[in-house]
Amino acid sequence: MYFCINSVLRTIFPAAEKIYDMKKIIILLTLTFLLGINAFGAVKKDVINIGTEGVYAPFTFTNEKGQLTGYDIEVITEAAKRAGIKINFVPTPWDSMFLGLESKKYDIIANQIGKNPDREKKYLFSESYLVSGIQIIVKNSRADIKSLEDLKGKKVGTSVGSNYNKILTDFDKKKEIKLVYYDGDVTQIFQELKSGRIDATLNDRLTVNDNIKKLGLNVKTVGKVIDEVPSYFVFRKDSADLKAKIDKALLAMKKDGTLAKISKKWFTADYTK
Repeated sequence: MYFCINSVLRTIFPAAEKIYDMKKIIILLTLTFLLGINAFGAVKKDVINIGTEGVYAPFTFTNEKGQLTGYDIEVITEAAKRAGIKINFVPTPWDSMFLGLESKKYDIIANQIGKNPDREKKYLFSESYLVSGIQIIVKNSRADIKSLEDLKGKKVGTSVGSNYNKILTDFDKKKEIKLVYYDGDVTQIFQELKSGRIDATLNDRLTVNDNIKKLGLNVKTVGKVIDEVPSYFVFRKDSADLKAKIDKALLAMKKDGTLAKISKKWFTADYTK
């Protein structure tokens, strides 16, 4: 009955058709707004999520009070504050770190990440906020390992997808080094080294020194610095605006000395340049 009356009205009164079409447009726009509000909200978020391990001292770890802290945590918190961005940290295992960024579980990675060609194809990187060095780590009692060449025939602990692993695999073309893989928890690797289950590992010298102090490990760095590696915060390719805001804050922190001050707090020296 409604259909018949409506058709008659639209035939007799042409203006009724315009009103009818306008109502349809209003209804469609209303539904689009209600159903799509989350999509619009995703563009301008109230809170930016940040992926981090939380087990990688002194960069990102949980202290004795159960609070997430560390050099990376302090730097990104200050940068976000200056950029007017609210943040939330999402503890994530190392082997899922980049997958979490790609799946939009979070928007930034803060985990002492270095660049390499494969990563640069997929992600955006902030201004650098730390420059450290990679070295070989062995037990205090070892005197036979001082270079990558000395690692041939030895068991070396490493993490899948890390820059340390890339250095080892790039060097070891003939697969003469026995690589033992771990999930990224550096303290586990150091404990394995301490117990003698592996002969050596590669890691950041600042991480080693911090863990030696905290855990009382009988390990040491040996040989020359293999590579100086700047650290960056990592973003998806679609996050250029977010990256620009963080970059602006980082540059200001470098200029006014805040970044150097944070570095001295955690490492007793300025490792920001």
